[in-house]
Amino acid sequence: MTKTNILQANYTSFLNGYQLTLPLNIGYMIPSNDPVRLLSQFIEGMDLSELYMTYSRISRENQASPRKLLKIMIYAYMNRIYSSRSIESACKRDINFMFLLEGCPVPDHATFARFRTLHFAPCAVNIMAQVTNFLFEIGEISGEAIFIDGTKIEAKANKYTFVWKKAITKNMRKLLDKIADFVAECEQLYDIKIVHNNIVQMRHVKKLRKKLYSIKKAENIEFVHGKGKRKNALQRSIETLEDYLKKLKEYTTKIHTCGKRNSYSKTDIDATFMRMKEDAMKNGQLKPAYNLQHGVDSEYITWLTIGPQPTDTTTLIPFLESMQEHLNFKYLKIVADSGYESEENYGFIESNGQLSYIKPANYEISKTRKYKNDISKAENMIYNYDGDYYVCKNNKKLYATNTLTRKSKTEYKSLKTVYVCKECNNCKFKKDCIKGHNCKTPLEDRSKKLEVSKKFNCQRKSDLQRITSEEGCILRMNRSIQAEGSFASIKQDMGFRRFLCSGTENILAESILLAFAHNINKLHNKIQSKRTGTYLFKLTRTA
Repeated sequence: MTKTNILQANYTSFLNGYQLTLPLNIGYMIPSNDPVRLLSQFIEGMDLSELYMTYSRISRENQASPRKLLKIMIYAYMNRIYSSRSIESACKRDINFMFLLEGCPVPDHATFARFRTLHFAPCAVNIMAQVTNFLFEIGEISGEAIFIDGTKIEAKANKYTFVWKKAITKNMRKLLDKIADFVAECEQLYDIKIVHNNIVQMRHVKKLRKKLYSIKKAENIEFVHGKGKRKNALQRSIETLEDYLKKLKEYTTKIHTCGKRNSYSKTDIDATFMRMKEDAMKNGQLKPAYNLQHGVDSEYITWLTIGPQPTDTTTLIPFLESMQEHLNFKYLKIVADSGYESEENYGFIESNGQLSYIKPANYEISKTRKYKNDISKAENMIYNYDGDYYVCKNNKKLYATNTLTRKSKTEYKSLKTVYVCKECNNCKFKKDCIKGHNCKTPLEDRSKKLEVSKKFNCQRKSDLQRITSEEGCILRMNRSIQAEGSFASIKQDMGFRRFLCSGTENILAESILLAFAHNINKLHNKIQSKRTGTYLFKLTRTA
């Protein structure tokens, strides 16, 4: 090798010769039990007509087809490769990606990015349903019990781009007060009458704006701008009014964007600020995120949804409705943790012909001595079914006085019975029985009051009997292993901690790509370890 050759741009000039060896097919270099072969065979059997319909025209025959692109995307996610540039690089260097390309030229990173957002996203839900239905048909999932859990994953949005609904509402109220004062000032200044009932409405503001411009036109006033120019009163009034209207429109748009949420991010308006478990600063900082819900059966992710809710309670019904709409079978047993317990959720599951295996919110704490000795709780009082009253620690009776209707955030109405004790005077247990020491009414003048939802208590009692049975214990243990294990696989094993796309539809598509990759990896591991057809882990009892 000479010094001149090493500095040339064409590196083939100093190649000492490379002898090709047969066979040229790279498939011989891939092991027979490699998961890339399983993935290719799995996707070949899928109906991707909906995916093909997202293209106005299909590229030339020598270009990668949508089916090949889907294979490459899924295999990339199976191997912790998520960015489009990294996928392009892997296609040029990794023999398994070349095997999936089948000799086609390597697509550029923009092609993969467009495929993920423009083509896969619109049909991602149907592809997910197709995968789950196929797993059910081959007997890999039971289709009987589904284990549900949720987690929060950070959005692709800046940390400090928050918009708070409460702050916008407060500022909007102040702005409306300013507008009302401004209208009154203009009425006096220009001798016009806009408001007749002392209540300023939006039509009055528009009418004032029209009047001011009419005065400008009638008096032929020219507006001035720049340094050294003095604005007259009319110009200042019109500019002030325009600023107020512009700000009012901005506040209205932000409140409309928030919807039922309390916040959103400026750089991803579908993301909501939530408290994350990953808190590096240890100060409870809120970050823009999405609530990802997984339904797991036999260790496979059979369904998922994305939502803006910071808690899991209100996510269950949309999850079950979405799953029932797309799957060819119906789960009988709904297994979830205490975060999903509510009267509305119990009622929906029951009306849907399903059984709930939801751990009550007070299940663990009810076992403690402190909870059992708390005389203020209705659970620790004696209830008389015939007389419909509670008996407290001091053997005094709490009678039902009236019923209240409580409305939740989802507009669900719950009926609660109010029980009141009228013999609380001079009771020695009063301090421990009546809680809420910040009440303005002195403790001596207060009486014990309970608000009890009879329907919810009945639902919780039936559910508690199911989860404490032998079958319930097995299902609860499997929920801990399978549902939470799916998030462990995605977050820890696959290293996915932050979404790369923005917008609910794209986030859902990216989550489905992750679930698809997880399911293929799980199917491969089950086949190789000869565990196919196993649905539940057995309950092991310690000696």
